[in-house]
Amino acid sequence: MPFQSLGLAPQILSAIQDAGYTEPTPIQAAAIPAVLTGSDVIGIAQTGTGKTAAFTLPILTKLTEKPLQPGQRSHTRVLVIAPTRELVAQIEENVLAYAKHLPLKIAKVYGGVGEKPQKDALRAGSDIVIACPGRLLDLMGQRCADFSKLEYLVLDEADRMLDMGFLPDIRRVVQQLPRKRQTLLFSATLSKEIESLTHEFQHSPKIVQIGKRSNPAETVTQHIYELPKHLKLSLLSHLLKDDALQMVLVFSRTKHGADKIARKLEQTGVRCATLHANRSQNQRLKALDDFKAGRVRVLVATDIAARGIDVDGISHVINFDFPHVVEDYVHRIGRTGRAQAIGDAISFVSSDEMDDLRRLERFIGRGITRKRAENFDYKASPQSLDQEPDRPERRHQQQRRPQNQQQRHPGQRRHGDRPKSSQGPNQGGQSQARSGGGHSQSRSGGGGQPQGRSGGEQPKAAPAKRKSFWGRLTGR
Repeated sequence: MPFQSLGLAPQILSAIQDAGYTEPTPIQAAAIPAVLTGSDVIGIAQTGTGKTAAFTLPILTKLTEKPLQPGQRSHTRVLVIAPTRELVAQIEENVLAYAKHLPLKIAKVYGGVGEKPQKDALRAGSDIVIACPGRLLDLMGQRCADFSKLEYLVLDEADRMLDMGFLPDIRRVVQQLPRKRQTLLFSATLSKEIESLTHEFQHSPKIVQIGKRSNPAETVTQHIYELPKHLKLSLLSHLLKDDALQMVLVFSRTKHGADKIARKLEQTGVRCATLHANRSQNQRLKALDDFKAGRVRVLVATDIAARGIDVDGISHVINFDFPHVVEDYVHRIGRTGRAQAIGDAISFVSSDEMDDLRRLERFIGRGITRKRAENFDYKASPQSLDQEPDRPERRHQQQRRPQNQQQRHPGQRRHGDRPKSSQGPNQGGQSQARSGGGHSQSRSGGGGQPQGRSGGEQPKAAPAKRKSFWGRLTGR
């Protein structure tokens, strides 16, 4: 079925042709006619199947049917709400491509950057606003936005917004919108929570569902590598020696883990970038741009990017840490094999993650193929690749420590130091004990005074003892 048969406007068809698309994906073929009829729509499809175009193309077509009259003040007619900054930027990129032949103003609203340009865009009445709920609610509270003539509301990746706790913010936004509007809700999964949400925000919606409710993309080849946790970095480095892994997205469970993975791969000569919540918005955008342009081969991300990366050509997705939630696995591997292309998903699974793997296999109703890497030692002890390098400042401190301790009086020791014995002449010709009876005689408040202070009694000499480990190490 060609796009020409879906009832889209000529300007939209021209933009689609310029983008190089010839046939719609299944979710586009099913959702576009439903949106054009004016009905509220629930669109459910796997990640990477073209849901953004499924709502963007028909909305743009409907905007061309009612253009602004000469002299009429522009106002916001479309509001798209998405969970992450990356997804907002990706939707804006798609809308700009499809609306290239239309005189529309498009604004994006999200946190992490200055408010002023966003306030100006909202006050100017941008035709289409694409926003994250938190920043949007802030600017609405400052009376920067006027949605009194809004015609279309889109909730994209609704299940992810629920997972991230955005439901209260979304409710507050929707309460300030006109009741007479067309509401579209798109998601990769259809849970009971999503179904209840549709009753709250939509009126008699049409459900367009492609595939099972939560099923990994059929075009993605999935493999499992079972191995000890301490060998994951070594195996990742080993697999990246294969040139077939051209454009690789690696998922880490934590921000610290993502930084560590990228740092270790950089040490082996693999160009990397990171994407997680601790990165500034400019850093995150640069990481995505470098990944898209091929300036870096590996992008290491947390699940914040699972819904916000729409990059063509990702050859492999690697789950360095296996996800606890089935839906997270679906969204992660959906970053490859997009739009019916072929992709590979590799998961590293250690013994403590086997329950999560079994839960996923029960959910999808089949086992995932196990693989063993060739020429890789699965019995190796932790290698230097998995260990943090000794930081220069630590080495410097170790080198200075004996000297610093010599500057302290022999009878003094820091809190927490192990008691040590040492022999040497003092001012009175007596040998001073570092420890005696398990107590330091020269600690402040310990019943004695440091040598050299008047009024203090000299500690008694103690019998020679076997040197402690620290004494043998420093030669003192």
